[in-house]
Parts: sequence; structure tokens; C-alpha cells
Amino acid sequence: MPNELSNNNDISVPIDLQSQVTITTLDKIYNWGRRSSIWPMVFGLACCAIEMICAAASRFDIARFGMEVFRATPRQADLMIVSGTVTKKMVPQIVRLYNQMPEPKYVLSMGACACGGGPFKEGYNVVSGIDKFVPVDVYVPGCPPTPQALLHGLIKLQEKIDHQSIKKVRWYADGDSEAVPIPILGPDLIDPRQHSIFRQQSAKKDVPDLDGSPAEA
Repeated sequence: MPNELSNNNDISVPIDLQSQVTITTLDKIYNWGRRSSIWPMVFGLACCAIEMICAAASRFDIARFGMEVFRATPRQADLMIVSGTVTKKMVPQIVRLYNQMPEPKYVLSMGACACGGGPFKEGYNVVSGIDKFVPVDVYVPGCPPTPQALLHGLIKLQEKIDHQSIKKVRWYADGDSEAVPIPILGPDLIDPRQHSIFRQQSAKKDVPDLDGSPAEA
């Protein structure tokens, strides 16, 4: 039709309505609203948290991305920024806070320590990456990363949100979403999801050999 301009392969909008009507998809509107109003949680572990605080200051102006509303409670937050060294004593609290965040929720691992242990990787009290306990969406390397690097990671998170579909996201799937099991802190961290493996190993140790001596694992 000569008097119409097509905005979409299947839908045409008359020329006189071009300034009043926009053709888009529900996914784009939904994702645009979420990407432009991500609320991080006030949560810092070590020196990376100082860089996160700097990113929220006026020099870098994180408000340009709609992310300046840091919430003091996980029940009002969309994003957990794990900024700093993750010790075994702190992991149960991190997982507990993650479980208290409502869907949709995201995790950004900030710094070498949170991503893989950093310079303390061989330490007895530091975990080798927070992704072993909670799902991570974006990694920001560095020791510590600069505020510009954190902003770049937040932009990458926005790009990830742009490509999500309501039909495929986990928070709209059938059934209830399962919480991440909280690790048990004893002589070392114990992941409840590996309980069956521990039971099998214990059963092997308890089975005696033919000569009556305990079997070795």
C-alpha cells in the first residue's frame, strides 16, 4: 500500500499514525523495563566494594543506567554484586541472601577473588569462585577492577537481559523454583547437593575386606 509505511514484516502502520503508533514485541517492552531499573543490593566483602562505592559516586554516575537505587534488603534487590574475597565462613550467608532475592535476579562476580579465588586461591579459608555455589551471570575480572570495569559489566548484564524471552526465563517456568542449598560450615564447607556422594564414599569405607579389615576408599 503506497500510503503506508511498514515497521514490521507482518504489520503496516499508516503514514498519518507513524508518530503515534509503534510496533514492538512484548519481550522488548518487558526487558526494557527491567534493564532500566536494576536495583543492586548493598553488599560488599573486601576491597572490590570500595570500587563499587566509587562507581555509585557522582564522578561515574551509575544513575545513567537506572542502577543507583542500592537496596539494603535482598527482598527488594534484583542484582547481587559479589565484590571481594569470598571466605568459607561467608558463603552460607551469601547463599542465604541470594535465596531471599525475588525473581528475576542476577549475580555479578566482581574481582579476581570472587571469580576464582584471586591471590588467596590456595588459602585454607577462601573458596575458588562464588560460581561454585550460586549461578553467576557476568564476571568482571581485576584486582580490584576499576569503576569503569564494573560499569562495563553492568552494560553486559543489560545486553543479556535484552536477549531474554518470557517463554524461556526460569521464573516463568512451570513449577516452583528451588532454592540453592545453603552450604554447611564445619571443618570445611559441605555442599548439601553432594550428600549422596558422601554417603557412597562412607559406605565404601564401612565395607570390610575378606580378611576382616576395613576397606580403603
